[in-house]
Formats: sequence, structure tokens, C-alpha cells
Amino acid sequence: MSVCAGLRARFEPALLCASGKTVEVADPVSWLMIRAGWKVVAADGGEVGEVDEVAGDDTEDIFDGLAIATSSFGKPRYVPAEQVAGISDGVVRLSLTRAQVMQLGEFLEPATSAEIEPDSKGGLGETLAADVREVEGKVLAPTQRHEHPMNIWRRIAFFFRRLAG
Repeated sequence: MSVCAGLRARFEPALLCASGKTVEVADPVSWLMIRAGWKVVAADGGEVGEVDEVAGDDTEDIFDGLAIATSSFGKPRYVPAEQVAGISDGVVRLSLTRAQVMQLGEFLEPATSAEIEPDSKGGLGETLAADVREVEGKVLAPTQRHEHPMNIWRRIAFFFRRLAG
């Protein structure tokens, strides 16, 4: 048997899971690349859901965690950044088993803040635009003072966002 017999022809990295299963792993990418709809894989290599939302501060490069959908319209589960074992294009690998993922708590959307705009003296057009933005904010994205569960309408919207990829 030659020395190279055990090497992969394309030199792709592989991950040996606790179950003994070998999983191909693509080149790692930054957490900033993660998008809704990416596959989420448990430590044993089995798919456990899809990324719903990424929690973090991209201006400060702080990755907090992920909201993952384990079912189409179910409540998303929160995966802390410490449980993310690897990120490659289109796939997030966790250090958790499937059973541990199912025990994770519900993702709570962070409190929002209101941005106060100065009174404008720009004329009727700008005044109307500001009024429309204010009504839109109150109806579609009201200011939340505390963390809160994702309502069914947002879960449905996220479902379609994941489909669109």
C-alpha cells in the first residue's frame, strides 16, 4: 500500500465525527458570510435545520450566535456562537448532537431601538415621507423594549426568506 493511498484525490479536508462517519468539509468562511437558508449540521453530520437569522454586531465583528429553524414554521432555536464548530460556504457545523439541538431554547429577538429624526424643513414631500416611515415603523416593526419571541407572521416571513436563499 502506498503512502498516498489514504489521501483524498482533491485534498479536501474531512471531519471524523464521534459516530465514526467522515464528513467532507469545504474551506472555512467568516460568520459574516452566513445567510438565511444555509444548512445547519449537528456534530454527527446529520442536518438539523436551516439558518434563520444571524445574531451579532458586524460593525464590531462580534458573533453572538444563530437562530435556526428546525421545522418549517416552528419557533426558531438559539445556538450560541460557542457551539458553532465550523462555517463553510452554505453549511454551519455545530458541536452539538441532534438531541442537544432539540433541547436548545427559543430564539428571542433583541429589543429594538427607535431612531429619532430631526424635524425637517425640507417641504411637503419630505414631511410626507417622514410620516409614511413613522407609520410603517409602528405597523411593521414596532419598537420592542425587551427581548421577545418571534411571532407567527415573522416566522412565516422567515420561512419564505429561507426558501429564497
